[in-house]
Amino acid sequence: MVRYHTKLTNFTVGEKNRAQNCLTVSNLKLDSVFSDIFGKASSNIIGHILANPSEKLSDVSAFRTKHMKATDEEILEAVDGEFCPEQAEKLRIIREHMSNLDLCKLNLQSLILSTAEKYIPEIDLICTVPGMATFSAISVISEIGVDMSVFPASKHLCSWAGLTPQNDQSAGKKKTTRISRAGVYIKPLLVQCALNAIRCKANPEIAVRYNALKKRRGHKKAIIAIARMLLTAIYNILKKREPYNPELYRKSNSPPDHRNISVEEAIFILQRQGYLISSPA
Repeated sequence: MVRYHTKLTNFTVGEKNRAQNCLTVSNLKLDSVFSDIFGKASSNIIGHILANPSEKLSDVSAFRTKHMKATDEEILEAVDGEFCPEQAEKLRIIREHMSNLDLCKLNLQSLILSTAEKYIPEIDLICTVPGMATFSAISVISEIGVDMSVFPASKHLCSWAGLTPQNDQSAGKKKTTRISRAGVYIKPLLVQCALNAIRCKANPEIAVRYNALKKRRGHKKAIIAIARMLLTAIYNILKKREPYNPELYRKSNSPPDHRNISVEEAIFILQRQGYLISSPA
């Protein structure tokens, strides 16, 4: 059911792209004044234009919302276009299909939540992980289950989910370190959760780990590493039946004791590397 919900979401995204194409073809540049062209104000404007094709929109004050930043003049300039009959009918069909998809998703979500009631203790534990919400936790459980004894270790689970680098070597030469194509459903979900986790101010240890990896490996590899980090945490949480413990990750982010050296030791190491040490002016 969760995978079907993902499919419905993908259908909705596709219809949104088709609706945007209809607006672009008709010279309606609502995306230049609205951050979301499927929001309340923008949807009402589009609905008014479709309901009154022969009437040119001259006043948008009735469509203004509380947080709208664009002025009336900017909005009128953005809607200075016209739907041809074919594009107008196509957009009506798209909007009706999107409404039906939203209704189907709501009914499916209700069914998913009722089915997941027996896993409430596990869902509550997974929700303690940064970036994880209730529906995300249900989606993870639907993919990996709650019995972690089927995976000998967390790295086996991460490999099954397609979050570990490949080890493709021949004659001592490493060919690729890309992640595999496994986990086509759980991997995108964990990446979204990782993107939320690095913005979570309550758990700065995730952002610290991400920024350290990003400097060396770039954004894509860093976010995959954070997704693997979250899945490892979920594995141990379900196996030990303990909530997320941020102190374990904060401790791992700090350098080990043998990396702490004095100023004299640092100068000695630099001199051995061939650096000339000069006193500050």
